[in-house]
Amino acid sequence: MNKKEFETFREMLLEKRQSVLENIQQIEKNTLKKSPREASGDLSGYTYHMADMATDNYDTELSLNLASSEQRVLHEIDEALKRIEEGTYGDCLDCGKKISQQRLKAVPYTTYCITCQEKQEKKEKEKM
Repeated sequence: MNKKEFETFREMLLEKRQSVLENIQQIEKNTLKKSPREASGDLSGYTYHMADMATDNYDTELSLNLASSEQRVLHEIDEALKRIEEGTYGDCLDCGKKISQQRLKAVPYTTYCITCQEKQEKKEKEKM
């Protein structure tokens, strides 16, 4: 990969990183910084029904899972940016072969070529 291609992918990763950070901030704003009553939109003085609390708890848990997923993507992006600095970006971490440009354009923070990614997913599936 030449310097221009590295720079193109670096810019792509930085844009994706910014988008992920904004998603995390939005989740934090909508979920973590509000009380359950505020999150539900119920600001009245009436008591809270158990079913409403369960729904709110489910929504909060879902939001936290989304934030966790976004944090993993953020970490993967940061690792990809490090690999660009080291000059190893685009190399499969398993077999060492070059990852196709098409795959890198689709998932710029990927660490595996298609073949090795399929092997990884198969291993994960077998663990379940």
